[in-house]
Order: sequence, then structure tokens, then C-alpha cells
Amino acid sequence: MTTTETAPRMPFDRPDVLQVAPLYEVLRREGPVVPVRTPAGDPAWLVTRYDEARDLWGDPRLGRSHPAPEDAAKISDAAVMGGPSGRYETEEADHTRMRRLLVPAFSAKRMRLLGDHVQKLVDGCIDAMVAAHDVSADGVVDLHEHLSFPLPVAVICELLGVPYADRDYFSDLSDRISRMSGGDDARVAQVEFAGYTAKLAAAKRIEPGEDVISDLVAGQIADPTFTDADLATLAAGLLFAGHETTVNRIDLGVIMLLTHPEHRDALAADPDGLAATTVEEILRLSAPGGLGLVRYAHEDVEVGGVTIPRGDAVILSSPSANRDNRHLHRRRRVRPHPAAQPAPVVRARHALLHRGEPGPHRAADGVHHAVPAAARPDPGRGRGRPGHALRQRHRRHLGPAGHLVSGVATKRQNGWPAGSA
Repeated sequence: MTTTETAPRMPFDRPDVLQVAPLYEVLRREGPVVPVRTPAGDPAWLVTRYDEARDLWGDPRLGRSHPAPEDAAKISDAAVMGGPSGRYETEEADHTRMRRLLVPAFSAKRMRLLGDHVQKLVDGCIDAMVAAHDVSADGVVDLHEHLSFPLPVAVICELLGVPYADRDYFSDLSDRISRMSGGDDARVAQVEFAGYTAKLAAAKRIEPGEDVISDLVAGQIADPTFTDADLATLAAGLLFAGHETTVNRIDLGVIMLLTHPEHRDALAADPDGLAATTVEEILRLSAPGGLGLVRYAHEDVEVGGVTIPRGDAVILSSPSANRDNRHLHRRRRVRPHPAAQPAPVVRARHALLHRGEPGPHRAADGVHHAVPAAARPDPGRGRGRPGHALRQRHRRHLGPAGHLVSGVATKRQNGWPAGSA
């Protein structure tokens, strides 16, 4: 049995960006809950298997805060999830208030109204990418530059009421905040980010709009305990999590399809039939982060034959849990065509879709847990469904595999990335 002194240190080495670290499989065999060391070198418990991770995901005995913060295990030097956050005494009440504020802001009605506008943004990004392809000397365009980055940023700016012209500024702040080795600069960037969103909130008090930050400002009237500092921190978290995670998933999803042309071709031939399951599988298999959801035990927790003492750090690994063959007995890969491949595709209800881990070797806040399910795009609803733009916009220009993404090294394998089965 691994001891704390010999426990492996995270993040684990991985073959490439499409594959998770092979060590996860070794640790799953060792047990559902195993000791590891954080990137900072402190002890923590890693939850490796699906059933235990699912049970702990919403367990109220785990929290972001710590009963004695000065004694808490340090995760990294990142300003986001570098250690405990929030107030232990009021965490449950703070979380309830956050949900109360955000449920109306991310209502199903607002998401539907946003759908047509998102479709226009997608069309514009694809038009720009095609135009860049047409003038490119080598026929290569950068998907990240023309679609993966500008699209999620434009959507989150529209939703929150943030000027799109500020995108490079807050993206740079996000990058600095989330670097595990960021140190003092990460904390300086975090303070600057909160100051930026505080200025946005002040402007919304004078001239409110149909956006989330305006809703949060209005929420202060009903709840005087929701301070300006609370609002600025929450808005910064939404802006950070609202674009970083989506940018990474678009990049990784396209690389997966480009390195497996049989799946890409099947999706292009039947986008309405395969888009939803393809998106779910990309969300399940993509793992841009090197950690997981970080929590601290608020009391002794018995799980998987292990007692996690009060105050210990717990890392819930969705990349490992989503590859647990004890729960998912069939090979987990997208089937090119349901009729030809009758084995079912793993859908969201079978997977822990952790959307809160930004890029490689970065930390994550987990603010996504406060955003209701209504905010999640529905692949089968309206013109904004995945596949509509693919079918309608310049499909003949997309070219052979590898001609959309530049500067990315990929490795061709059979099926989906290794570790997905």
C-alpha cells in the first residue's frame, strides 16, 4: 500500500494532451481512494473510481473552505484553487446565496434567447476562418485563433455584460491566476481581476443591462450582506470559468476528431444525429487539467474502505473516474453510426463531466458548480445546436484532417485516444 512518504506527486506525467496519465489506471487498481501529494508537495487523498467520485461530488461533508486554514494542505501556488477558499462558518449559506443569485441569471428563457445570437457568432467565426484559409500560403489556419478562443469569449461577454474589447486583458489575467507556479504574480492578477469586475459592477449600477452582472447588482438590493467584494469575486470567477473551460474543450474536441477521421467523417455526414453524443464523449474524454476538483473534509469521511480525517485535502479526479471500467463495462468510444455500431455511446448521465479544469498544469475554481443546468447548451434545441453551422457553413472548405489546426502535435491511434477504453 502506498504511504504518504512514497505517494506520487501530482500532476502525473501524460503521453500527450489527448491521453490521461497511465498512472491513473494503476491507482484505480490500488484502490478507490489513495494517498498522493499535491503539486506543492503536501499530502492529499485522490479519488480514482467512478462510484466513489460520484458519491463525494455533492457530499456536504466536503467543502472549499477549511476548518483551520493555516493548517490546510497547500495545492499549488496558483491564486485559484491553490488552497482553501471561502469562510468555513458560512460556506453553506454562501453557496445557497450564490445559487439563488445565479438561477435567474442563467434561466432557460435567457439561454433560448441567446441561442440565435450564438449562431451568428459561430457563423462569423467560421467565415473568418474560411477567409484566412483562402489567403493562407500553405492552406493552414489556426482554429484556436479564429474559433476556439473568440467564440466562448464573445458568448461569456454577452452573457455577463463584459466589453468584448477587453478580451485580451482578462484572458491574460486568467492565465496568470491559474498558473500553478504563479506565486505572487498570480495573487496580484487575482486582485486586479476582482478590481476589474468591481468597475464593471459600478458601471452597471449607473446603466444596468440584460446581463448577469446587472442581475448580481440588483441582487444586492434584496441581500445587503452580498457585498461589493463578494460580487466582484463571483463575477471574476464566472468570467474566468466561463471561457477558459470551453476554449480548451473546443480545441481538444477538434484535435480528437482530426486524429480520428472516421469519426470526423461520420459526424460531418450526420451532424444532427451524432452531434449530441459526440459532444458528450468529448466532454468525458478531454482532460486539459492535471488535477481535479479540490475539496477539504469538514468531518471524518468514510469512503472506499478509507477514513479521510477532518481537514484533509481531497482531489476528485474526473479524468480517472470517467475511465473506470468497473462502472463502464463496454469500450467507451464514439460509434460512427448507431446502426453499424449498436453498442451505446456513454452519455452525460454516465459520466462525471467536470468542466472546471483550465489548461494543462493549471488549477480550477469549480465555480461552475453554482451554474444551473439550464445554462448548459442543448445540442438538440433550435438553430444553435451543434452541427447546424457545420452543415450550413462552408463544409467544402474544411479540408483534410490536420488543415485546421496549426502548431499542434497529435498522435494517430485506433479509436478514440488511448485510455478512453
